[in-house]
Amino acid sequence: MVYSHHPLEETTKNMLRERGVELDDIARLVFYLQEGYIKGLRHETCIEHVEGVLAKREVQNAVITGIELDKLAEGGYLSEPLQEIIENDEGLYGVDEIIALSIVNVYGSIGFTNYGYVDKQKPGILEKLNDKSSGECHTFLDDIVGAIAASASSRLAHRLDHRQ
Repeated sequence: MVYSHHPLEETTKNMLRERGVELDDIARLVFYLQEGYIKGLRHETCIEHVEGVLAKREVQNAVITGIELDKLAEGGYLSEPLQEIIENDEGLYGVDEIIALSIVNVYGSIGFTNYGYVDKQKPGILEKLNDKSSGECHTFLDDIVGAIAASASSRLAHRLDHRQ
């Protein structure tokens, strides 16, 4: 399936790349979440569903908002106490998860459970994004990437369910 590319969609993908996240990385998370449920799952299919999620305006808005907040925190441009909270990814700060859940919400309950699982396991790119020793701030990005993968997994499951 071919999606018409909107300028905001391209901006979103570019922002992800600039922060070290390729669509391929997210597709690997989708594969991780779905390989036990979908016989013969192909990587290309996972990419297709990641693209489908990123084509949604609600997702684009969440991605660019979260990445901008991470970049501001990384540069020390936020006011205290928000600067310290985001910079340290404090456990009781849940706004990053709320933004992620706004992405997952587009795809229903399977997306919520997939997000919770991938957020806890931190496989693949999520492990890298959670590495605080890099000096980069990914308080929002790790949750956003997990939410995109969970949404793509849910989207994939819903599409397969309709074919049966």
